[in-house]
Formats: sequence, C-alpha cells, structure tokens
Amino acid sequence: MKPTSAKLLIILALFVAVSAFTGCKSSGGLIGPSDETAEAAEVVKSANADLKQIKVLYEKNEGKREEIKQAISADDAATVRKLSDEVVYLINDGAALGKSALDKIDQARGMNVNDDYAEYLRLKWEALNKQLEAFEQYRQAARKLRDSYDPKNTQVRAAVATEFEQRSENYRNLMEKARDHSSQANELAKEVLRRKTEE
Repeated sequence: MKPTSAKLLIILALFVAVSAFTGCKSSGGLIGPSDETAEAAEVVKSANADLKQIKVLYEKNEGKREEIKQAISADDAATVRKLSDEVVYLINDGAALGKSALDKIDQARGMNVNDDYAEYLRLKWEALNKQLEAFEQYRQAARKLRDSYDPKNTQVRAAVATEFEQRSENYRNLMEKARDHSSQANELAKEVLRRKTEE
C-alpha cells in the first residue's frame, strides 16, 4: 500500500472511530468519575484537522522523491540540493503538525475514556508516532543530500547514496509498522461499530 493510501486510511479511520466511540459513554458522577469519551473525541477531531493539513502537504509534494532520484541519476547536484532543501522544509512543517496531532491524542488519552476508545487512541498514537519517525528518516536523508551530495567526488557520492538508501529502507519499514498499528485501530473501530448495531 502506498504511503498516501495509508494516510487516507488513517484519517478515515479516525473519523469513523470518533463517531463509533462517542456513543460508548458510560455513566459516571457521584460514585466515580464521569466518562469523557465524547470530549476526547472532540480533541481527536482537532487532531484530525492537523492530519488533514499534513495530507495536503504530502499530496502537493509527493513527486519530490522521484524528482530527487532523477536528479541523482543525471548527476545534477544543483537540482538535488534544491529539491532536498525543499523536502527538508516540507517535512519540518509536516512534523510540527504531526507533533501537534500527537499532543492532542495524548491529551485525549489522559482523559477518562472507555476501554475501547483508550485502546483505539493508543493504536492511533503508535501509528502516527511511527509515521513521524519514518518522515524523520526521510528528512535526514534529504539533509544529507542537500549538504553533501557531490557527483564529482565518487567516494562522497557513494557514501551519500548508501545513506540515502539505508534511510529510505528505514522509512519504508517504519511506515509498514505505522500501517500495522493503524489497521489494528481500524479493526477495533469496526468491531465497536458492529457491537453498537447489534445492541
């Protein structure tokens, strides 16, 4: 599955789960703390707004990686540096939005929510955190290209290319882990919806 598809699934699952879990309120009050699942769902909606902005950034710039590969193949140092610099700044912007979304999910996790929603939030936090780790790998690879790519120096060029490949592989592995966590969260959301319709 492409990273774009994974992001779309994560965002869709967050919306579905917010709807599913907000109906899972238990009563609270005099004897125990009240259930804040509905309030937590509102916080998650705010996190979704951050994730939508990341999606827009990603979709507008998803061709950059291929452009960088083409520039490397053409030994076009100026274009490699220019594109790598753009990628570094884009990922910085996306990382700030991702951190904001993680903080909001943390806030929701700190609230008194039902067990299903607590597990859903944990899985979503893990998925988003892995995505941020993956994009940090990509950012570091772009920084290395921007700062060190030299097609005339074969030793430096080989070292930079090796590191780029290694970080690209780390990126792919982390994104796969993120998709796994997201799939688990999606399955939990579906199960909760199924249980609600059977009640």
